[in-house]
Amino acid sequence: MTIGEVMAILSPDFSDLTISKIRFLEEQGLVEPGRTPSGYRKFSSDDVDRLRYVLSAQRDHYLPLKVIREHLEAVDRGLEIPDPADLSPRVPGTEPPATAGVERFDGRAAGLRLTRGELLRESGVEPELLDALEGFGVLSPAPGGPWYDGEALEVLRAASALAAHGIEARHLRMFRTAADREVALAEQVAAPLQRTGQRDEVAREVAAACLRLHTALVAGALGRTVR
Repeated sequence: MTIGEVMAILSPDFSDLTISKIRFLEEQGLVEPGRTPSGYRKFSSDDVDRLRYVLSAQRDHYLPLKVIREHLEAVDRGLEIPDPADLSPRVPGTEPPATAGVERFDGRAAGLRLTRGELLRESGVEPELLDALEGFGVLSPAPGGPWYDGEALEVLRAASALAAHGIEARHLRMFRTAADREVALAEQVAAPLQRTGQRDEVAREVAAACLRLHTALVAGALGRTVR
């Protein structure tokens, strides 16, 4: 969309909107439209949604641009803001699939980027547990930066539940080792398929089968002990 088309979409809800204001918001880094070879702005539907959020947050909640920028940066990292007035972006409420199928490995959780503070806030655990898990190699930031992904949040929540029963971080190292071995097995099986484009699909299928096998073995063993 051109900037004029964006104006036509947003003006009915924001009567004081001008082209100059849209350009100002772009200069502030709140929206980054693409450019044609001749230099004209081209806005996507996502750009329009971002502008709508910015304008609503300013008009309805009087939020400064600094706070709005922090909100948008959080959204770019996979978090969500239920209400523009909420100063604490949250992890989306979607839960991982309960079944151990291929859909469990769709990458949504791995694509989430959380700061250390956000990870602790969302999990509700004390920093000491996170430090211990990192010290024993059970949990670590995502590769390439200081961020933690959604899987780290699940690990921390599970470790917290186990800690309530006296199971310490040092006892969980075996789970990390087992997981790494299962991943290595999945990658070994899928590696020859790199050229065919089926590598990722097969790796997910093998990982899902490993997870089902692990669940069945634990459930079976536990079932026999509680009879």
